[in-house]
Amino acid sequence: MELIAEHACFGGTQRFHSHESAAIGLPMRFGVYTPPAPGGAALVCLAGLTCTEETFAIKAGAQRVAAALGLTLLMPDTSPRATGIAGEADEWDFGLGAGFYLDATQQPWARHFRMESWLMREWLPMLVDRLGLDPARIGITGHSMGGHGALTLALRHPGAFRSLSAFAPIAAPSRCPWGHKAFSRYLGEDRAAWAAHDASARMGRARCPYPAGILVDQGLADEFLAEQLMPEALEAACASAGQPLTLRRHAGYDHGYWFIQSFVEEHLRWHAERL
Repeated sequence: MELIAEHACFGGTQRFHSHESAAIGLPMRFGVYTPPAPGGAALVCLAGLTCTEETFAIKAGAQRVAAALGLTLLMPDTSPRATGIAGEADEWDFGLGAGFYLDATQQPWARHFRMESWLMREWLPMLVDRLGLDPARIGITGHSMGGHGALTLALRHPGAFRSLSAFAPIAAPSRCPWGHKAFSRYLGEDRAAWAAHDASARMGRARCPYPAGILVDQGLADEFLAEQLMPEALEAACASAGQPLTLRRHAGYDHGYWFIQSFVEEHLRWHAERL
């Protein structure tokens, strides 16, 4: 792990690193907040479209609460960078900054866009080892595309995460334009492959995978709510699966980090109680 930057923060340290990823085949960047008295528990924080490993660290305002709770924060980048793939940065909602936390199977994306393998088989085990974290006390959260990632990774990897939450997640990507664009290019036209990375579809076939509950916050002034996010699909799937879900809808809040700042403390405390 190469140290890029280090900043004192609420008695702890916010660091940014890179490492050579075997899964991606390129360097990958990530952030780590270490509280002043780490307790061994950690929360993975997945950012959304167009974001980097710095976005949640700088904009969410989570470190103050994490410091008080002794909770380590782990913040990966949202896609590979400088892949050399033609057109990787042509669209804000696909390619660069839009890895969707899955392994692409279609060329030219399959060579480097292997975010799930990097996160679950390489990055997270590396940080558990290097930081002395308790692998049984890891939670995951995310925003928008990162909320999609948090939900699907938690469902696709049973036992990897003890606690789960999301802010304005893309809850049914198989049914929305963002998901259609990403899944058709990363995974091809096989809708069964899409469903494997769709939280609502997976939850509909599950049976209470998180008995301690899932927390989701959604702003009702979110410009993407009706067309892209579809929390009602996740709500229905959780009801079918017997999965406790706390889905809180907030009047006046949009999709941005003002919304996340307003409720991030409650999410961190939710995770700390379960970790």
